[in-house]
Formats: sequence, C-alpha cells, structure tokens
Amino acid sequence: MSKKIKTRPYDSARYLDTPEAIAAYLTEALETEDSSFIAAALGTVARAKGMSGVARKAGLSRENLYRSLDGQTKPELDTIIRVLGAVGLTLSASPKPSSKVG
Repeated sequence: MSKKIKTRPYDSARYLDTPEAIAAYLTEALETEDSSFIAAALGTVARAKGMSGVARKAGLSRENLYRSLDGQTKPELDTIIRVLGAVGLTLSASPKPSSKVG
C-alpha cells in the first residue's frame, strides 16, 4: 500500500521574506520586459508583504490593488511607484547591456 504525498501549489510569495529577495525577484521580472508579468510579480510581492497593509500605505483600496496587479491589466506608472514605495523599494534605471563591444 503506497502512501499518498500531499502537495500544495508553489507560491513565490512564501519565499519573499527579505528586502534583498524581493528586489532580486522584481529585477528578474523587470528583465523580461513583459508588463503583464511585471505587474503580476509586483502583486506577488504585495501579497508577501500583506496586501491590506500595502494597499493602505500606497493609498489604494485592496480591491483596486488586486485588480491592478493581477497580470491581466497594465497598471499606471503612478500605481507602480506607490506600491514599490509601500513595500520599501524604489524604481531606478541602469544602462541596458549591449551585445556590441566598442
């Protein structure tokens, strides 16, 4: 008689427990240049930090935050900046790596 193994769905939010982990996660998402994926990744970060608290700090309703970061819509830049601030991050830019040398 074999024993059944219980599993649960993988949830990245469970592992985003330090500012460094969150920054690395969002950096990887940003590198995809896929706006829907980036919004969903930011939603995962918001869930990891506590959606209600993030919404309050960002000045948004929890429902609007869920809707904005579900990966199905493209949130406005203002929303992204406010959510990043609420989770303790800032948005910055760096030169894109070039495949050309010289």
